[in-house]
Amino acid sequence: MIKKDLSVTFLGVRFENPFCLSSSPVGNCYDMCKKAYDEGWGGVVFKTIGPEHFLIDEVSPRFAMLEKESTPFIGFKNMEQIAEHTLEENLADLRRLKADYPEKVLIASIMGTNEEDWVELARLVTEAGADMIEMNLSCPQMTSHAMGSDVGANPDLCRKYSAAVKRGSSLPMMAKMTPNVTDMVEVARASLDGGADGIAAINTVKSITNLDLERKVGLPVINGKSSISGYSGKAVKPIALRFIQQLRVADGLSDLAISGIGGVETWEDAAEFILLGATTVQVTTAVMQYGYRIIEDLTNGLMHYMDEQNVDSLEELIGLANKQIIPAEELDRDYKVYPEIDLEKCINCGRCYISCYDGAHQAIDWNEETREPTCNKEKCVGCHLCALVCPVNAISMGEVVMKPGRVGNPAGKIV
Repeated sequence: MIKKDLSVTFLGVRFENPFCLSSSPVGNCYDMCKKAYDEGWGGVVFKTIGPEHFLIDEVSPRFAMLEKESTPFIGFKNMEQIAEHTLEENLADLRRLKADYPEKVLIASIMGTNEEDWVELARLVTEAGADMIEMNLSCPQMTSHAMGSDVGANPDLCRKYSAAVKRGSSLPMMAKMTPNVTDMVEVARASLDGGADGIAAINTVKSITNLDLERKVGLPVINGKSSISGYSGKAVKPIALRFIQQLRVADGLSDLAISGIGGVETWEDAAEFILLGATTVQVTTAVMQYGYRIIEDLTNGLMHYMDEQNVDSLEELIGLANKQIIPAEELDRDYKVYPEIDLEKCINCGRCYISCYDGAHQAIDWNEETREPTCNKEKCVGCHLCALVCPVNAISMGEVVMKPGRVGNPAGKIV
């Protein structure tokens, strides 16, 4: 079995591996977090703790999922709010977890309604033994506009509440960002200006996943009604990666400490977050679907990837992909790549022909007798939609040519 060093240091705290439960239903009490630690998770972000005066009253049911064809859980809608247990119960669980697992990382997620709440919650979770604080500035389904994503979209409040947490605690602290903004850099900078040491991104995306067409109401249905709430799962990963990339390439933020969240189900997903600059990754929806046991697949897969990349420490991979993602206007537009069709693999289904004719440039010619596709290079623009829809991967990148009037060495192009 391959063994590699998966440990990382994030905001001065050492994690045995980068995988953490995110603040959510999967880390809602002592027993759940205990099981996660026992299974091998590197850290736990305990479900967000609110002030004593703010009572949580949940709806039922509160989950829905988006599926495509036979694939469930492409996306997951969650209407649940922060921890429903009392402040006293939550603090007791934190103390017990730290006493029983002193070597494991325990992160307290907190959310207040005003400066006094943030100061007091920071003080209380510090006294309870947390190693780090995560400020939840981003939950999209709170019933109070003084909490959650409405706060996280306001730079002034992010700055003010970050400063409040720092008044209540000397622990390292990250601000958890909402994706329900156009530009995350502004609110992230405001949080850092207020005292945040790093950023967690992203929280869930405001959504309506689907409707009951007979009852004409969104899902889940609560007494004939529904509401907009948070969307998570594999479908939000591209959104999360986009925001993390934009944070890391913003002026002065190239070394920003980031905990990546959003659609991590496999070790490949985790590697993508790490290559774009995340030091730790947090998981919820995949745990809700498969259980804590996925940590074995996540760690083993990541170690095999490190072995293939000839790196001994996971930290060597952090941020290696940032420089390869550039503004669209800087991309090389001097050449195109024709598709190459392997007729030995082709099953003559016609998917490439239909997609190209109806959705691209009518550049796949179809022989009705042999049922074989060929590329018409006079029409082909090299978009490769045909390769994406091929069910047996019979289409790959082929000849590279320079566009008319352009100069260069097409054989040397990386495609």
